[in-house]
Order: sequence, then structure tokens, then C-alpha cells
Amino acid sequence: MQNLMDHFQEQVRAGRPLRIRGGGTKDWYGQRLEGDILDTRDYTGIVDYEPTELVITARCGTPLAAIEAALAQQGQMLAFEPPHFGTGATIGGAIASGLSGPRRANSGAVRDFVLGCKLLDGKGDVLSFGGQVMKNVAGYDVSRLLAGSLGTLGLLLEVSVKVLPRAPREATLVFEGVNEVDAIRNLNEWAGQPLPVSASCWHDGVLALRLSGANAAVDAAIRSLGGDVMPDCARFWTSVREQRHAFFEGDMPLWRLSVPSTVGAIVLGSPQLIEWGGAQRWLRAPADAAERIRAVVAACGGHATLFRGGDGSVGVFQPLAPAIARIHERLKAGFDPAGIFNPGRMY
Repeated sequence: MQNLMDHFQEQVRAGRPLRIRGGGTKDWYGQRLEGDILDTRDYTGIVDYEPTELVITARCGTPLAAIEAALAQQGQMLAFEPPHFGTGATIGGAIASGLSGPRRANSGAVRDFVLGCKLLDGKGDVLSFGGQVMKNVAGYDVSRLLAGSLGTLGLLLEVSVKVLPRAPREATLVFEGVNEVDAIRNLNEWAGQPLPVSASCWHDGVLALRLSGANAAVDAAIRSLGGDVMPDCARFWTSVREQRHAFFEGDMPLWRLSVPSTVGAIVLGSPQLIEWGGAQRWLRAPADAAERIRAVVAACGGHATLFRGGDGSVGVFQPLAPAIARIHERLKAGFDPAGIFNPGRMY
């Protein structure tokens, strides 16, 4: 591994723009791809795993599938349920993209589980942040700052992530003939009750609610809520997480809307799928509708991302407020003063 580290440092110190790439399963995400490829796939391996401590440390090129398999053997999981979007997905890509799956609203986002990391900065120096337990987190939390940074601040070499036990039981309830307004209202009401909800999905009049927990808790929730129990629910939630659900089929650009869960129906004249208790909404709409979509979503207190497809020239991510943009610029200058890593990938 030291030879690989030396190679990474040589590439960085050469001063040419670099495109950090693992499995390439999220190459489509973000503004544009520029620079020589810095391939992380050989920098792999689980460095440390302590099931009793609920923490796993792995190098950036380690396949997500390998990490999930190791955790499954101990009855544990990555609670943020990261999407793979392909067989080559790596833990480094999962952290850098900052994407969470159906469980996010109830368990937390990617950054909530990052405990520590090693980073190769724009000068070729290896920096260490955080640790392997929650109590080590203090001050400015750089480790979590890297979640969702799309590799623009440096090469994430190694990451320590908190894991959680798998629930003894999971079941999914299906409610037919539910309109969008009622679905959002129900989800927010259920969120305020002591129910073991771990995921939700509404599309085209069908509301699905996943329950995860002890047998008694799941049984009690089923009796309380009613609905029909979905067979083979694991396949359904995988289709939502990996965007293989029928809603995601086709070439129409896909927008990701992030809004307060209590916001009612957002009328934009295009099909939607609602997750995370109403906080995440997927929209199929042309890229040239960006200005209208973002204005409507901003008025609701949220933001809109052109997640997949369409013309990235409209701006993939919601434009930043001037004060926030200056913070981004200072962070980039501090970690990567020469602008080597993933130039233009975010803004």
C-alpha cells in the first residue's frame, strides 16, 4: 500500500488537475469530469473492524459490497443505506458523494456516521482527522465535512464509520389509493408517534411504509396502522435505493428536491416520488425548467438538484448564497490551493 500512497503523492505534486475515481458508478453525478484519473480501486481493504465497538475502518477503494458483507456476518449494517448504482461502488465514493438511502430520515445521513478519516491534500500531505469513537469528535469536524464534497477537497484515503445492529425484523405496509396530500400528512403524523418506521415511499397513489425493530414492536405497529403487508419487501426497497423502481425509468431528467417534511404537495406539473417522510422528493422534469423548479422549492424552504440527465449548464446544484459560497471558496483554498482535485465537479 505504501507504493500506492507514493504514487498518489507523486500525482498530486505533479500539479496537474486530477479526477478521483473508484468504481466510477457515480461519474454522472455533479457538474463535469476533468483531469487525469487518480484510480483508487487498488487502495483497498478493511483496516480495522470492532463489532463490539460498532465501528469499521476501511481504505477508500474498498468495495461497498465487501464492507456490507463483513457487517452482515456480525448482524450489523451501514445505517445510512448508501446507494451503489453499480457493482464497483466503493466506500470512498459513498462518503464523497454523500448520498443516503431510504433509511436516512430515521437513522441519519452519511455525515452523521463518519467518525474519522485520513486525507491526502492538495500539497500531497497526509492529514488525519477525528478518530474511531464519537467522543473524539470535537471542534471543526473536517471528517464529516468531506461527506458530499465530491472529492473537491482532497483524496479520502481511509475512513472510520459508525455502524449499527440490524433490526431483528422488518416488514413493509402498503396503502393503496392515497393521494399526495394525504400521504404527506400521514407520514408526518406517524413520525410523531412511537412507531419503528425505517423508510417510506409514495408514488402514483401507493404509500409504502417500512417498519424495523423488535418483533413485538413491528407486530404492534402493523395492528395499529393497518394496510397490507408487502411480500419480498427487501427487493422493493433495493429498487428505490438503486433507482430501479419504475418511476426512475426513461430519459427525462431527474431532479432531487430537499424540503421540510411538513411541506404539502409541490405542484410542478410532473411526476413525483416522495421519500424520507416527505423530506426528499424526486421529480421528472426538463432541465430548462430549472429556474421555475428552484424558485418554487426555495419558497418552500428547500433546494433542488439536477440529479441525473439533462443539461448541466443550468447548474446541477442549487446556487449558493454569497456568504456560503465564500466559505466554500476558503475551504477549497485551504485544502487544495492549486485547484487540483476534481475541478468544476461541484460548481
